[in-house]
Parts: sequence; C-alpha cells; structure tokens
Amino acid sequence: MSSKGSASGGKSDAKQSLRIGVIGAGVMGSNHARVLAGLPDTTLVGIVDPLPAHRTRAAELTGCRTFESFDELVAEGVDAVTIAAPTHLHHELSLAAIARKIHVLVEKPIASSVEEGQEIVTRAREAGVTLMVGHVERFNPAVAAIKQAISGEDILSIAITRVGPFPPRMSNVGVVIDLAVHDIDLIRWFTESDIVEVQPQLSSAVAEREDIALLQFRTASGVLAHINTNWLTPFKARNVTVATRGKYVMGDLLTRQVTECFGFKPDGSYSMRHLPVGHDEPLRAELIAFLHAVRTNGVPAVTGDEGVASLQIAIRCLETPARPAAAASSLKGPRRAVG
Repeated sequence: MSSKGSASGGKSDAKQSLRIGVIGAGVMGSNHARVLAGLPDTTLVGIVDPLPAHRTRAAELTGCRTFESFDELVAEGVDAVTIAAPTHLHHELSLAAIARKIHVLVEKPIASSVEEGQEIVTRAREAGVTLMVGHVERFNPAVAAIKQAISGEDILSIAITRVGPFPPRMSNVGVVIDLAVHDIDLIRWFTESDIVEVQPQLSSAVAEREDIALLQFRTASGVLAHINTNWLTPFKARNVTVATRGKYVMGDLLTRQVTECFGFKPDGSYSMRHLPVGHDEPLRAELIAFLHAVRTNGVPAVTGDEGVASLQIAIRCLETPARPAAAASSLKGPRRAVG
C-alpha cells in the first residue's frame, strides 16, 4: 500500500487495513505500539527509535519490528504514524511524514513553539493529510462524563488539580508544558471558548525548571478557571470540579468517579448522584479516533489548530514577566515566580 493509499479517500468508515508506524519507543511510544498491535484492521509496521535499548524493549513488548531511522520505516510502506518522540523533534518528524503524504498523530505538545506548531498545521492542510494532536486526557472516560454533564450549562468556574512526584524520566520541560497543557486543553474544550486572560504563578523549588504552577485564566465566555500542578506531591492526584448555575460536578480522573450536585434549595440542601463512567483505555480510544479520522477523511477529535492554541496559552504562562523579588516564594533553592 502506498503512503497515503486509499485510506483517506472515502467518506464512509470502511475498515480498510491501515499500515501504521510509531516513532519513539519510550514509555509513551511503547504504549502506542502495544495498543496499535491489538487493533483490528490495522497493521503495526514497526516502531522507530535511535536507541538500541528502546528498540529491544519495544520489540519484547509488542513483538513488532523495530527500525533505527524514520526512512527505514517509510521504506516498508505506511499510511500513518504516531509521533511519541521528545517534543523538540515533533516539528522535524511531523514535516517529514507530511511531505510523504503520511497521516500524523503527534503527542502533546504539538511542537516546541507556536511557530513550529503552526507550520505543521499549514503543511498538513496543504498536503491534505490528517493531523491530530495527542491530548489523551480528552479520552479519559471521567472527562467524557464531565463534558456530558455540563453540556448546555452556564459554566461559571473550573478548577483542576494535577499533581504528583518528580517524574523519573529526564525532561527538558517543566510542569506547565508537561502537565498543565493537558488542563489548558480541557478548559478550552469544556467551555468551547478561547482563553483570553492568563495570570500564572510559577516556582522552581527543587528542579531546574518550574515544578510548581498556579495558573488562573478567564475565557472569552467569562469562565474563571484555575490549574494547580506540581512535581512535589508524593502521590498522584487528578481532580476536576466545574461549577455551573445549575449544578456542581466533581471528577477524579484516576479513580474515574464523577459526582454531580444539583437541585440547590434556599435552605442549603441539595441532591447528589454518581454519574455513569465508561471503562475504555484513554489511549486506545484516542488511537481509534485517529484511525477513524484517517479512514473517513474527517475532522480529527483534537485538531492541529486546537493543539497550537493550547500550546500558545502554556507558553504565555511561561513568558509572563516575573514579579519583583519580594513577591517570590520563600522556598529554598533556585526558583522564579511570575504573574
């Protein structure tokens, strides 16, 4: 089958077998390969990584072929690729795939800069290939339940907590790009509105880059939103609360429990109920959505423009001028506070 083949030609979701490859055999890329290897009507051609140890682990996990370079994978014939390489390689790899008419799912953030992200979007549009950004949290069943619960509601505020210990993997980004960008995307998705005001507070308490972030936003629709994220908490926590004029929704994204408070009375009483939540693996749901968009030539679940918009807000958080030293945190060690 050719690079683009017939996969994107029709409007129906005919189950043509798609040949797909994975670029990057780290933790995320290995998970991509694991899921893709088990999907019907999909052929996992192989996984690319320059590091022999990564290739060995990926081969043991999935039983698929591995390649040292992208060109070796392309030579085998692929319709689509997922890119789970380090962020600074997203631009180069995405453009290389697009130039060959290969459909692309690129992990968040879409690129290292807004300019690089915009170029990826433009090139994909010009080439007529599907481009999707891997904001996997949208596919968390608890997030989907929250989205459904607030549909049609007048949203007043959103608060999101995403905290945990310092990641064992080495990273060239801080918590804003690594963690908060998930929730920036969720705020934009929940409200269906752009973020127009940004008020960040950042600190580097123990890491070289920011490891604490308290981010406040206002959307064009008037919703106030807050993100609390750090790498200092000894356990993971992922919580979302949404207040509307008619209800209050609480979701735990790890336990996948979503509770709705409603029927508020003047005496302070109200009713509560647990909402039904699905059991799908978010990454599997995300990859199925990508393949559906490729097969139908449809709009992907997370577009390149959406990925760029969330990256742009994250970078605004990082570039806001620092406050005077007197306003900084008293935590010891290298740090900076901005707002």
